[in-house]
Amino acid sequence: MSDSFRPNPFRLAFGLMRLPKNPDGSIDVPQVCEMADRFIAAGGTYFDTAYVYDGGDSEKAFKSAVADRYPRDAYTIATKLNAAIGCTDEQSAKDEFRISLERTGAGFFDYYLLHAMQLSTYQKYDEYGLWDFVKEQKAKGLIRHWGFSFHATPDLLEKLLDEHPDAEFVQLQINYADWENPGVASRRNWEICRERGKPVMIMEPVKGGILADPIPAVREIYDAYGADVSYASWALRFAAGLEGVHAVLSGMSSIAQMDDNLKTMKDFRPLDERETELIRRAQKALDADKSIPCTACHYCTKGCPMEIPIPEIFNVINRRKGSPEFRTVREYGIVTAGRGKASDCVACGQCERVCPQGLKIISLLRQCREALEK
Repeated sequence: MSDSFRPNPFRLAFGLMRLPKNPDGSIDVPQVCEMADRFIAAGGTYFDTAYVYDGGDSEKAFKSAVADRYPRDAYTIATKLNAAIGCTDEQSAKDEFRISLERTGAGFFDYYLLHAMQLSTYQKYDEYGLWDFVKEQKAKGLIRHWGFSFHATPDLLEKLLDEHPDAEFVQLQINYADWENPGVASRRNWEICRERGKPVMIMEPVKGGILADPIPAVREIYDAYGADVSYASWALRFAAGLEGVHAVLSGMSSIAQMDDNLKTMKDFRPLDERETELIRRAQKALDADKSIPCTACHYCTKGCPMEIPIPEIFNVINRRKGSPEFRTVREYGIVTAGRGKASDCVACGQCERVCPQGLKIISLLRQCREALEK
């Protein structure tokens, strides 16, 4: 790992994708301020946001909670340029960098990422000259380290690293549920970065909250062990215990989640052999489950012409196991009120092109329609 990377005491990063919200849907900035205070007081420095998070409000919340309240040497900030969502040409893509600087008030970025590399989107970064663009911004002193976030196959990861060997780090989706998932390839992608000496930033360590509130079969495994810790702590320790990891990003939505994560990472201890066996058992239980592995990132909804709340519908279908049918139907009605239903899908495919999990959303919505719109 590069010595030039600023140490991250807990390997814990404050992910700003799932920030607490007010009843009107706006970000609860005072609560974010309190969370940031606790994070920094505990020794945390790494904050992670993106141009597209909450339509830009995530970057603005960072400015209010951190940049306006702390000296610049008290934190490091990572943000991202997404050429696949909202961009129409090279200039609009490059404008994201300037706008992010204004929104965050950071002055410069410690880490800057070309965002969400996938088979369906990575060509845009070449087309718009964005690899050279980030290096130009580094030469100007506006970026300290640059890399990319990645949601695709090992073959594409190797191709990108072959073509851009000067990328300083890679952000990968890594969690114990996806460790051997062929659609995510967490283990192999991590191995490729290790082989090439690339520091790794981990995203989705609790898989969008799925591992913080796991299926009953996984709960039973941990409950039987008897440790007085949260389910999320098992996932964080799995991720943070891997070699070559510079930061583990956790999107936190409450002060309670912040406190729990800080408790886990204080005096961090990797999983021992017995605990690793628990993880293996949890992995087997998850492999046997048929839930839709949606992490509710909402990339799919930003350009949906029918305004279908896709993650919310998938959550309803996942939660219906063991629930009375009337409750499932009621929940479906609530999440689709004033918006599109599964049956409104026109199969345009924009959701599948940007889904980081590679889900076959059109087919899944068809299944949801058959199950929920009887």
